[in-house]
Amino acid sequence: MRWALVKVSLAVTAMVVVAFAVPLGLVIREMARDRAFSNAERQAAAIAPALSITTDRDQLERVVASAGSDAGMAVHIPAADDGSGVEIGRQRAAGRDIAAVRRLGRASTTEVSGGSTLLQPVALSSGQIAVVEVYVPESEVTNGVGTAWAVLAAVGAALIVGSVAVADRLGVRMVQPAQRLAEGAHELGEGRLGARVPEEGPAELRRAAVAFNSMADQVVQLLANERELAADLSHRLRTPLTVLRLNAASLGEGPAAEQTRAAVEQLEREVDTIIRTARQAKPQTAAAGPGAGCDASEVVRERMAFWSALAEDEGRKWRVAGADRPVRIPVARADLAAALDALLGNVFRHTPEGTAFAVDVHNGEDAVIVLVSDAGPGIPDPQAAMARGRGSGNDGSTGLGLDIVRRLAESTGGDVRIGSSVLGGTEVRIWIQLDGRAAPVRRGHRGAVRRRRTGRRGLVAGRSL
Repeated sequence: MRWALVKVSLAVTAMVVVAFAVPLGLVIREMARDRAFSNAERQAAAIAPALSITTDRDQLERVVASAGSDAGMAVHIPAADDGSGVEIGRQRAAGRDIAAVRRLGRASTTEVSGGSTLLQPVALSSGQIAVVEVYVPESEVTNGVGTAWAVLAAVGAALIVGSVAVADRLGVRMVQPAQRLAEGAHELGEGRLGARVPEEGPAELRRAAVAFNSMADQVVQLLANERELAADLSHRLRTPLTVLRLNAASLGEGPAAEQTRAAVEQLEREVDTIIRTARQAKPQTAAAGPGAGCDASEVVRERMAFWSALAEDEGRKWRVAGADRPVRIPVARADLAAALDALLGNVFRHTPEGTAFAVDVHNGEDAVIVLVSDAGPGIPDPQAAMARGRGSGNDGSTGLGLDIVRRLAESTGGDVRIGSSVLGGTEVRIWIQLDGRAAPVRRGHRGAVRRRRTGRRGLVAGRSL
């Protein structure tokens, strides 16, 4: 489009320049010719008074010399009754042309070698007609024409260049928004759902950009709804499944009990496989914008109310701290609920009945920390647990719990750490960054593991998160 506009502007401007410059150049040439012959007529008119008074050669030669150009002027006086004529100056015009002017009695111009001549008839006192010949060289006829044409050509070229430059700038204003719109559509097609287009340029392209951004927002919203639905389904499946597994463990011995436990384990593996596949196929959505997110305290209270019923059945003491006031975080409500359910489900799954646990919420200036701790035996190899959370899963553990938590924290620029809790067991610390910046370095790199008092207690091997 840009080059098309430039070509159109070039063609139109060139046509306009030619349409005006060519006639103007011809007019300038005619004006130069008229100026040259007007000078010649003035010179011829200067001789006419003298010819009307006298035909004496000496006097006429002085008059011709005083007229300014005796080399380019000639006077042809016809023969008198005594048969003698007077010829002053160099004759350049043909005799027949001079005779024709004398006979017709009006001025005429004729072409001669090197230029033109003006033949001006003058009536003498004797009644005869003398002819004054003024030579006009070609250089005088074209004097200034070349310079004028050069100026016209320069002006025309400047107009063409200027119009092309203006058309190019206008084309850029039109093409760049269109290019950005095409690039945004390409990025959106590649799955980068954060792609947006600036609303600038002509009105039509601005409306197209508004429509594109609205469409992209709708796509992101639809995918977010699908993701929230998948997370909700995972909550509905995993949470009852944890309760079912705990109940199956209390069935005692016997073939039916073993078959039930095996079926529950198989069902849990299948559910984990489905959830893992759904998470791996999940497209990357745009980062949460201003105003997006949830109240972490509200989500913590809601999930703890759910798990407290099972905790009472198993005789577990539990505690919630820091959730008595609103704490806004840039995380979807369903994502935070999934992360809490994953960690609390691990507490019930991998610690004995009666083991206490707690959830703490710490609100800082640039980050929110959610701590899930228990009084269980701890984790024998926290680094391996974090590796499973990053998708290894080679030891039979799915690592879905930490994978859910890690994705939640890293989506905000935070991280996840595993250490020893004040209760004596495991502490999982979720660092949620509020401003989207990279998480500050805190004694190690992201995913590092802190150990405190792990050597004092026996650990249960093979605990999966």
